[in-house]
Amino acid sequence: MSGAATRVADATGNWVDSHAPLWSRPYLRLCRLDRPIGSWLLLLPCWWSAAIAAGVAHDLSRLPGFLALFFIGAFAMRGAGCTWNDITDRDLDGKVERTRSRPIPAGQVTVIQALAFLVLQALVGLAVLLQFNAFAIATGIASLIIVAAYPFMKRITYWPQVVLGLAFSWGALMGFAVTLARIDVAALFLYAGSIAWVIGYDTIYAHQDSEDDLLIGIKSTALLFGARTTPALMAFYGLAVALIGAALMLADARWPAWLGLAMFAAHLAWQIARLDIRDTARCLRLFKSNRDAGLLLAAGLLVDAALRAG
Repeated sequence: MSGAATRVADATGNWVDSHAPLWSRPYLRLCRLDRPIGSWLLLLPCWWSAAIAAGVAHDLSRLPGFLALFFIGAFAMRGAGCTWNDITDRDLDGKVERTRSRPIPAGQVTVIQALAFLVLQALVGLAVLLQFNAFAIATGIASLIIVAAYPFMKRITYWPQVVLGLAFSWGALMGFAVTLARIDVAALFLYAGSIAWVIGYDTIYAHQDSEDDLLIGIKSTALLFGARTTPALMAFYGLAVALIGAALMLADARWPAWLGLAMFAAHLAWQIARLDIRDTARCLRLFKSNRDAGLLLAAGLLVDAALRAG
């Protein structure tokens, strides 16, 4: 079977399809290295939290190492989470146009092979986690319950995006855990703000599958909100900005952090203005643009941390 024939529908034109060895492509698709946007979205709350915590500690010495470890860990654990999701959703994926070409429903990888690959990725994530203090290790392990539960939520609630937010925003707690060995109130506000952000951007993402999801009985906030998606996004994105702003206040952040938040807010407003839920290609582009929104905030927080450490 040729590489072009086995591409995942919404991941064409990437390095996996064009350059990776043929034998490795199904596994790279399982861990979504053909679509790394999810890894970035998992990573960004980690970087936000680490930068804020470094500012609180007035100590920048460990921040570069923490940022690098979070990068490795986010890609490993997002890959493991996606592999688990594909294992649990293998029958559903075969019924949806966008996902039927994923490795398991397409017959490129067996469930046993996928489980073995899942264990390998989890071991990489564990190796990263063991570089941190005991409190951070326990905090990281606690997230696995949410990660394991997430794939089943779309079968029972129209709010699976909330559970995704709980999982994808966990890094907002981890930065404080690894830097300060505690979770401050500022971290809790950052976590809540990140959850609201995730609900917003994943609602945009879910609009790609809304017709198929309706037919096979899968639930999502995209189906719940429908034509009311724009005001819903205004509420969740607005809540995200307000809660992250509260975190910055509690952490005594300086002007670069607030500038980063302002740029983040402007980007979210631009997404809302550009949204057309009937245009699936645009939904995908706007969803992916959240990496840029998150990086704008991260840049402001990192400058703030540097100023406060100086």
